[in-house]
Amino acid sequence: MPLILAIETATKLCSVAVARDGRVLALREVESQRHEHAEKVNVFIAEVLAEAGLSLKDLDAVAVGIGPGSYTGLRIGLSAAKGLCYALEVPLIGLSTLGTLARAAIDAANTPVATVQPMVDARRMEVFTGTYDASGHALGDHHPLVLDEAWAQQAKGRLVCGDGADKAAALWEAAPELIHLPGIRPTAVAMFTEAERRMTEGKFDDLAYLVPDYGKGANVTQPKKGGA
Repeated sequence: MPLILAIETATKLCSVAVARDGRVLALREVESQRHEHAEKVNVFIAEVLAEAGLSLKDLDAVAVGIGPGSYTGLRIGLSAAKGLCYALEVPLIGLSTLGTLARAAIDAANTPVATVQPMVDARRMEVFTGTYDASGHALGDHHPLVLDEAWAQQAKGRLVCGDGADKAAALWEAAPELIHLPGIRPTAVAMFTEAERRMTEGKFDDLAYLVPDYGKGANVTQPKKGGA
């Protein structure tokens, strides 16, 4: 029965949980505008293990959200996960934050849905999103999207969720054939279904080569020469 630590820091939610064979033993999380990930993630790791009566050496693997999402949050979470895996010599499992968000929505929905459209806030009316089926499997690649009325009208029957969807609540009110499930976040609890599947199949990530998936490249500009 594998013991897995899950860390998700791609959004304003900092979430850490530990589970054995699918049963969540302890959870710590906080959602803050201040992005408290650097202050909280290692504290939460220590707290969930203590609550479960475990130590770091008991872990069989570490799962971590790799985005898309916040540059700073992703670096903090992935650095913590890599450090643990290197020190403990246990496997690293990188998971899509959108996939975790879709799983959280599927678990929370009162009725079955055919298609889930998880959305991570990318500021203004832009989101990072992808399409998932009722089992949480991705139907194509994720991508940035600017939300507008035209998109909402053609996305009939989909369930939208995440902080990216919540900021556009007024848009969904004008699209009654689209389902908005508010308050869904990529909690670490929703990571274990996929993490355990990867563990069973032996599909792990390389410590040296796993990098955050920021969703899109940084907007870097060159300084003007001569003050022009």
